[in-house]
Amino acid sequence: VYIATPYLVIDHELTTALILAAKSGVDVRIVTPHKYDKWYVHIVTQSYYTELIRAGARIYEYTPGFVHSKTFISDDTKATVGTINLDYRSLYLHFECGVFFYRSRAVSQLKEDYLQMLSLSREITPRECLNVRWYVRLLRSIFKMFAPLL
Repeated sequence: VYIATPYLVIDHELTTALILAAKSGVDVRIVTPHKYDKWYVHIVTQSYYTELIRAGARIYEYTPGFVHSKTFISDDTKATVGTINLDYRSLYLHFECGVFFYRSRAVSQLKEDYLQMLSLSREITPRECLNVRWYVRLLRSIFKMFAPLL
């Protein structure tokens, strides 16, 4: 499961699904931007890293610039591209749109593009997650409580 999203502000159900997939041996990779457009959303995005990485997911931050891609690739057979952010408003409130591909040549093209994006990204390590200052962790926790409003 390969995901690229500018905003990783996921609810409990999606967090649980990604953790279970990673713990089950599924190759879960998520790319978020290193250069963000909204600092407070980026703080919330980073608050999910530790839990997902501990479960076996791999998190990357795209370094050349802001990544606004919203792509999802699964099992080399399915993919979606669209306006759907991984946040509460996009998933539950807005009328987002996307194109779903199944066993299409576009899926392999999307995967190639995703792998190219990975080569321009840096992987977040468990050590980085542990070496976060206490006040940053506190700020992440506070902002995470307001995640559905972001």
